[in-house]
Amino acid sequence: MSNPRKIKLGFILHGVGPGWGDWRHPDAQPTASTDFAFYRRQAQVAEAGKFDFVFVADSVFITEKSSPHYLNRFEPLTILSALAGATDHIGLVATVTSSYTEPYNAARQFASLDHISHGRAGWNVVTSWLEGSAQNYSKDHHYAHDLRYRLAGEHLDVVQGLWDSYEDDALVHDKATGQFIDPAKLHALDHKGEFFQVKGPLNIARSPQGQPVIFQAGASEDGKTFAAKRADAIFVSHNELQEAQAYYADLKARAAGAGRDPDQVVVLPGVRPVVGATPEAAEAKYQELANLVSIENALSMLGRPFNDYDFSRHDLDAPFPQEVAEHGANSNQSASLKILAAAREEGLTLRQVALRFATPRSNFVGTPEQVANALQTWFEARGADGFMVFESLPGQLEVFVETVVPILQARGLYRTEYEGTTLRESLGLDFPVNRHTAARSRTAAA
Repeated sequence: MSNPRKIKLGFILHGVGPGWGDWRHPDAQPTASTDFAFYRRQAQVAEAGKFDFVFVADSVFITEKSSPHYLNRFEPLTILSALAGATDHIGLVATVTSSYTEPYNAARQFASLDHISHGRAGWNVVTSWLEGSAQNYSKDHHYAHDLRYRLAGEHLDVVQGLWDSYEDDALVHDKATGQFIDPAKLHALDHKGEFFQVKGPLNIARSPQGQPVIFQAGASEDGKTFAAKRADAIFVSHNELQEAQAYYADLKARAAGAGRDPDQVVVLPGVRPVVGATPEAAEAKYQELANLVSIENALSMLGRPFNDYDFSRHDLDAPFPQEVAEHGANSNQSASLKILAAAREEGLTLRQVALRFATPRSNFVGTPEQVANALQTWFEARGADGFMVFESLPGQLEVFVETVVPILQARGLYRTEYEGTTLRESLGLDFPVNRHTAARSRTAAA
């Protein structure tokens, strides 16, 4: 008999917060995005709540209009390496762009983090969608949307190939004979492709979980196809359960069509819970959050998925300008299309769209019981395998861990102890057999 499904939880380490107004809260720490003690405290609270992983997002281009967290923050792999020594069980997931990194460097860095943490590393593979990113990497033009995903596929091929350079038992360490390594179990990659030429092998052995876990945020058609074929876990954004269910069913079907076990693909919608002792207290906290965002900041946030488009040039109370679609097509395509569709279908003004996008109202505002009910509904209705949790206001992570988590545990929906020591074990993912070991086994069997 298989084990019953359990809710998976990730927590995003977002410093001063994902928005433009978060840092203005009286309890917020404006320097949080570059304060190790802040990150360590949040990671340890999430671990006490038995979260599967913490996640550090990233972007490689900013302007003066970028959100405060993006303007001044740690590089993801650096802060996660430090957190590996401050935690014991929780996974450590980082965004690194495939468009503007060399596969060999990415393979080395994540393999190192995986060893430092004893098998808790994960890589969120992104293609970068801001046009200005190219100019920080000596390139004249940003890659087109379809080209970015083709490049990402090859980049991931190379990285995962390098992670298999060593078979699991390649390092012999026989002091009596003087044999350090079995040379037959160390393999060069010799990759020559459309974008990369990488000989290998990688100069670090496999970790306790075999390979770091692959995350992806696939929402466009190219993104969903890529995620279904390659990702172990998928970040996604939905406002309504019906929308989440449709995406979940589609993604699982695509994974099965790609020859994968759909249960080995974990779908994680983002949620921003606002928890209060009473419904009225929770609503007051939500309004407190909404009031932190000015219309000017809301317009800046709205511009992000449209390649940092300046919406201030338009009349706030006129219909949302549909002509901006071209700015989103080669940027954050999925988010921009969703915004355009909602504005068109509901006849929204620019002001309405900006404020909604800045502080979306979700089903996850309420008492601990109400928030737990909403999480359970989405999970049991197959809208999610778990959730990517954002902290809505300072202190809300602690409130969630102290009040919502025990309810989910009492209902048998969430772990009371970690299942093992690696991120793969926490997420219920199979150990990846080394490709060279598998080939040797097939040859022996034949």
